[in-house]
Amino acid sequence: MKPVVVRNIPRPERALVDRLGHLGVSTVHEALGRSGLMKTYMRPIWPGAEIAGPAVTVLAQPGDNWMIHVAVEQCRPGDVMVVGCTADNTDGMFGELLGTSLAAHGVRGLIIDAGCRDVKPLQAMGFPVWSRAISAKGTVKATPGAVNVPVVCAGVAVSPGDVVVADDDGVVVVPLAAAADVAAKGEARKADEDRKRERLAAGELSLDMYGMREGLAKAGLVYVDDLDAHAELVGAASKPNLKRA
Repeated sequence: MKPVVVRNIPRPERALVDRLGHLGVSTVHEALGRSGLMKTYMRPIWPGAEIAGPAVTVLAQPGDNWMIHVAVEQCRPGDVMVVGCTADNTDGMFGELLGTSLAAHGVRGLIIDAGCRDVKPLQAMGFPVWSRAISAKGTVKATPGAVNVPVVCAGVAVSPGDVVVADDDGVVVVPLAAAADVAAKGEARKADEDRKRERLAAGELSLDMYGMREGLAKAGLVYVDDLDAHAELVGAASKPNLKRA
């Protein structure tokens, strides 16, 4: 890999990013065909955080945060920094000082497939991070990587300018070319869920709302009135068939 920094990347319109952010991770993931979701070990370092923004990508060496420092210069207000590593790592590659720098440049948050430290001050300043681990282990600045190239972060391919949505449910990445379509599908899905929520809140059973009863009957589900009837049903099912042809 040749060390490189790509200065100019495509970015979606802010209104489109905010539409996706309003939908949240779960709805966006469904609207994207149940794809784009990072591995479940990617967790927010403090609960309640939620962000959406175009990705500024970083390919870092394990235990080396040099390229995160390099990438700050390429960030614009509203961006989300996404850091992938060339090998598995849980060292604390990001902390309060880098968080202060990113916040000063208007970055909405960080996604890092490695460790984060200084959780308390990061929460106090309101800077959200989704990381693989929490670790106080320090890092070095020895080997360059790359900025604004395609990376893999927690199992998901991320290109510069892709839309990253993150909240308590995890992190999902929407390819830039699909962002408008996913937003429209997600909004339609959310409207449908809002209607269903009203019906469920009114007491309607999901069994009836989703038409599940017929399928359950075909699958063999039966209802009995009490445990005695259940015991009789189980006993009848366990008796050998002694009939002869």
